Amino acid sequence: MLGTEAKPELFPEVFVGPRRPLLKWAGGKTQILDVLRKAVPKEFLRYAELFLGGGAFFWSLARPGSFIADSNPDLLNFYHVVRDTPDDLLDAAAQLPITKHDYYRIRSLPAGLLSPVDRAARFAYLNKTCFNGLYRVNQQGHFNTPFGGKTDVKVLDEADTHAASRLLRKCTILCADFTESLSLLSEGDFVYLDPPYLPIGGFSDFRRYTKDFFTESHHVRLAMEFGKLRDKGVKALLSNSATDKIKFLYKSHFCVTVMAARHINCNGKGRSKIPELLVANYPLELDNVIS
Repeated sequence: MLGTEAKPELFPEVFVGPRRPLLKWAGGKTQILDVLRKAVPKEFLRYAELFLGGGAFFWSLARPGSFIADSNPDLLNFYHVVRDTPDDLLDAAAQLPITKHDYYRIRSLPAGLLSPVDRAARFAYLNKTCFNGLYRVNQQGHFNTPFGGKTDVKVLDEADTHAASRLLRKCTILCADFTESLSLLSEGDFVYLDPPYLPIGGFSDFRRYTKDFFTESHHVRLAMEFGKLRDKGVKALLSNSATDKIKFLYKSHFCVTVMAARHINCNGKGRSKIPELLVANYPLELDNVIS
């Protein structure tokens, strides 16, 4: 059964994750890590994160035996390569020139025809040099975020990449839809869910995460699956936009509102802090962070 390798007693050594996430990620949780750490239940056996993205929370906890998953095949290939061949990845990424012309040339390369290492290097390169690290694809599944304009960019840090590799070797990594990933959780697990947020106002690019997008119906389905976890003995924490619709979907659970900075906006005035909703199926002692 998936997860037998996730017993914490099998990993008595202490692991330290990278100093910062290897990837920039729209909606990344670096800004609210202190709040998330306070929300971690006191007792659990295995940590799971099923919308991994940049993995800021996962890296900060640095728990060997974790179960991490995402539905983005390019992202998961990147983490598999970080785990298995970090030096090859560092070498390949270092050979990619950073200019506007080269960005669009490299973006146009068909990822499916590249080797796993070259595909991972391309992924990291585009992530660090595109506009604000926004992962966005069209309906054909082609990455289409424009060039970010900066050429003095370090695609991957050697020390952080090796720290990530050491931790990932002790974890289970799966490319799967959240329904499949949730079905693999078991009693004693603690799962954090950070789906593409339900859009606020007219900005909707967070939905364009895979070629199938992440629609309102996905949010409804996720809320239904979230409601089943407590009966399985799984402690669950979820974050999303603090909209009336999301509050309604999770009204039977423990909810608090926190403030987080928005970074994905071409207008600097749109980068102020906005409310986010934290939802748990166990009591949250976070009165001091409610906005």
